[in-house]
Amino acid sequence: MGAGRGRISAERGARLHERQVAQGAWSRCRNPYPPFAVAGEEGLARIEATAFRILEELGLEFQNDRALDILALNGAEVDRDTRMVRFGRDLVRAMVSRAPATFTLHARNPARDVEIGGDAIVFVPVAGPPNVSDLDRGRRPGTARDLADLVRLHHTLAMVHTAGGTVEPLDLPVETRHLDFCRAFVTLSDRVWGARAIGRARVEDALDILAIARGTDRDGLAARPGLYTVINVNSPRRVDRELLNGLMALSEANQAVIVTPFTLAGAMSPVTLSGALAQQTAEALGVIAFTQMVRPGAPVVFGGFTSNVDMHSGAPAFGTPEYVRAVFVGGEMARRWRLPYRTSNVTASNAVDAQAVMESAMSLWASVLSHGNFIYHATGWLEGGLTTSFEKVMVDADMISSMRAWLDPLDLSDEALAFEAIAATPPGGHFFGALHTLARFKTAFHRPLLADMRPFDAWHADGARSATERANARWKAQLAAYEQPFLEPDRGEALEAFVARRRAEIDARGLPG
Repeated sequence: MGAGRGRISAERGARLHERQVAQGAWSRCRNPYPPFAVAGEEGLARIEATAFRILEELGLEFQNDRALDILALNGAEVDRDTRMVRFGRDLVRAMVSRAPATFTLHARNPARDVEIGGDAIVFVPVAGPPNVSDLDRGRRPGTARDLADLVRLHHTLAMVHTAGGTVEPLDLPVETRHLDFCRAFVTLSDRVWGARAIGRARVEDALDILAIARGTDRDGLAARPGLYTVINVNSPRRVDRELLNGLMALSEANQAVIVTPFTLAGAMSPVTLSGALAQQTAEALGVIAFTQMVRPGAPVVFGGFTSNVDMHSGAPAFGTPEYVRAVFVGGEMARRWRLPYRTSNVTASNAVDAQAVMESAMSLWASVLSHGNFIYHATGWLEGGLTTSFEKVMVDADMISSMRAWLDPLDLSDEALAFEAIAATPPGGHFFGALHTLARFKTAFHRPLLADMRPFDAWHADGARSATERANARWKAQLAAYEQPFLEPDRGEALEAFVARRRAEIDARGLPG
């Protein structure tokens, strides 16, 4: 994968500036509203009590000998034969209390640093699907070109906060693919990005690449963390050996670990929502406690992904009333433990259609109203996570842009209350020509990027394009106006040399765990 398409022309730069003005400049996002709650204190206490019983009486399986050593050293009850670990509730409380309630992830460009926790919201693009789709080329296996284009596209979008929007590049070798991911993130964007945590070696490579790009060393990264990873529990109650290796490498380096049980009700957890949430809470708290045994104070996030499955097909369902309720309760539980909260914008739809928008809208509203801090898969997720869609990126970006405008505080200044403008307009008149309107109409209202508000005749005469078709044109225009962020030449050279060296080493000896 090359370093990118270089600088753009002045004309393209002007077009990009116009689009950035339309969508707003990149900025951090905060939630000024009180969180929505559905379980309440009594309900949370009952879920938590069951979670403690799971941890104390049943335990979690940790498939990693080094992890078992750390757990035993810190007071957990470890059965070496079965690899089951039981946690007393006092131990869980003591360990989890070490985790920070908020922390900052530092980008290569300091203006793109993001805060995780509190009332901050970070919108994070989709990650992980093996397939990619768009209206022109259809659904297909992901490639290195698709990966680069998705990273470039997301770099042009001001309403999302981190680098990404990925697909699995299936045309690249599995054992060195992570190097291509990391290089794409640090050369094609200047925002915070996520590392792969399947094994220690991939994390170590990501740390080295980030240190090169930021012109620092491991101590500098530990002082100003800039990587995150998602650790999924293999629900029910199993934590994978290689994911534990990656988790330990990230926590030792003081980078962020987002612990997310994969609790789909009726499949990997009880079919009842409260039972699934009790299991989610137990798995999350057990693994979060472990991160604090590895390094006290290491940044960590309470992740929730509980939803239901279609019991006829076994396929996961998203954006459902059950998913929304689970998101709310997960947020309540994270706040109860003073932890940042991860949730997701998800849909089970196979196309960028009304179902996709409906389920994503339900997911996004639940994520924001629950005070989600790290909203994963915010743009591009389709087909239950099997596909990244270019058109869905733009539809989601539009929804996020509208939601961020809704989060802006209400202007109650004298100028906004507009008594003089009301007084100057006679009964039965209009405000189109009022000086108050003329001075403010360009910034008074949020206009969705994909909106077509023309009358039917004008819209029909121009081809009657659907929102999905407009999204197709929009992502192409955004991508055409992409401008690669500056990376110091010496750092770029050092990065290329490191990637070439590591690729040769892995090709010769394989990738250790």
